[in-house]
Amino acid sequence: MNIKEIAQAINDGSVSLAIELGSTRIKAVLITSDFKTIASGSYQWENQFENEVWTYNLDQVWEGIRDSYKQLSAEVESKYHTNLTKIDNVGISAMMHGYLAFSKEDELLVPFRTWRNNITGPATDQLTELFNFNVPQRWCIAHLYQAILNQEEHVDKISFLTTLSGYVHWQLTGEKVLGIGDASGAFPIDETKGDYDETFMKKFSQLDEVQQYSWETREIFPKVLKAGEDAGRLSEAGAKLLDPLGHLQSGSRMAPPEGDAGTGMIATNSIRKRTGNISVGTSAFAMVVLDKPLQKVHREIDIVTTPAGTNVAMVHADNCSSDIDAWAQIFQQFAERLGIQLSPEQLYETLFLDASKADPDAGGLFNYSYLSGEVITEVDDGRPMFVRTINSNFNLPNFIQTQLYGAFAPLAIGMDTLTEDEQIKLDVMIAHGGLFKTPVIAQQVLANALNTPISVMETAGEGGSWGMAVLAAYMAKSLEMSLEDFLDQEVFAAPETMTLNPEPAGVQGYADYLAQYQAALPAERIAGEKLIERKRS
Repeated sequence: MNIKEIAQAINDGSVSLAIELGSTRIKAVLITSDFKTIASGSYQWENQFENEVWTYNLDQVWEGIRDSYKQLSAEVESKYHTNLTKIDNVGISAMMHGYLAFSKEDELLVPFRTWRNNITGPATDQLTELFNFNVPQRWCIAHLYQAILNQEEHVDKISFLTTLSGYVHWQLTGEKVLGIGDASGAFPIDETKGDYDETFMKKFSQLDEVQQYSWETREIFPKVLKAGEDAGRLSEAGAKLLDPLGHLQSGSRMAPPEGDAGTGMIATNSIRKRTGNISVGTSAFAMVVLDKPLQKVHREIDIVTTPAGTNVAMVHADNCSSDIDAWAQIFQQFAERLGIQLSPEQLYETLFLDASKADPDAGGLFNYSYLSGEVITEVDDGRPMFVRTINSNFNLPNFIQTQLYGAFAPLAIGMDTLTEDEQIKLDVMIAHGGLFKTPVIAQQVLANALNTPISVMETAGEGGSWGMAVLAAYMAKSLEMSLEDFLDQEVFAAPETMTLNPEPAGVQGYADYLAQYQAALPAERIAGEKLIERKRS
């Protein structure tokens, strides 16, 4: 579309809006019917560690959404000389899992407990044994049961329990629903029925600790919807939450709210069986769409679903790029002291390109990028930690290399379970996320780490927000074709993709690195136990 055609589409409301609440950024994206991004806006935010819990303030949720939408609207006006007043389709996505519990008066009962909290160990152990199905610490049901085991006073008052995307969607529409992908991180899903597993729901409800409460488990969880199903309309109150100036009209079709894992699958066209993708950000997760059940229960592997409801094996690492970002800020500050101003793109490209000169094993340098605990490596309480051997080759290329190596290490360890224990074979994995905005470097490291070809699409930097916009656009086509066909035939008919194969020297170098990394994990665990967090002014 040219500028005139885009302006006409905006005037007609023939556009789709998505807002994704990621762990470090809230992003709004507007696309046209040809799935091209025509405007965007973003808001940086960070979780807080308060009272031993990782959380976000819900006031900041709305501040970020409003600010992102305001930037997007301003870009529309600036580039296309028209105002954004009508939107055909709207979709909300967010980081999955966690715990948002509300009373019958719609009061938030405890601060939002995010996916990053590893505080539900006893609950997950008991539920996994009860269901013979892995229940990760991040899941809503795990947080609920742990609150019950802790005898927390608020549990008796619960009327509604949801995820972050479900909460925002509820406020915009009045509908208490979840897309099936996000719902699969709330409570286990029965793939054949496309709903919560009734057998597991009954087992949970019959637990003695649960029976003391007046609420019914099924009634406090959101309704489950598949991609394309009716999730309500943007209300007048919801339109004002997005646009307090009142220009945006109500009535937009709302897509089922989804989690960032599901939108990542959409952004990489990885929802057909035997396809896979990797999403890299504050956390990292690999998704493999299953064509058969796993042979046994693995605590390192979650079973979730695509937005269309197909089972997916998910390897979720709680930590990935946060420590890279922290070290990058040190280099940014040093550059500023020298009077050099670098954009984020220049900073990361400069640092990452230096890693191309590194030793295959990172020269005896090791980085544990654990801003929080890590289930895969059995670290309860993380502390970012950099160490090196006495005779290490301590230089900048190896330092950047170990940042990338350490970021992918938990994911690589978890993926071994799928490829070795379950003998799942993958021809290629499609990756996306901010680390891949700098071409080649992080992509090659990941290919070597997993010993698997890694493809990156031109949309790699767009990530889940664009994927959610595509899901919103699917609302207009859902009666005509399946989501899989929609992606293949309309969205990704001619994708631009670059694939890198593993390099033998890099594969061996990473294997050597990972062996020593795992051998020294006890030091990381001790650091978490002995280095006590103190509040800083």
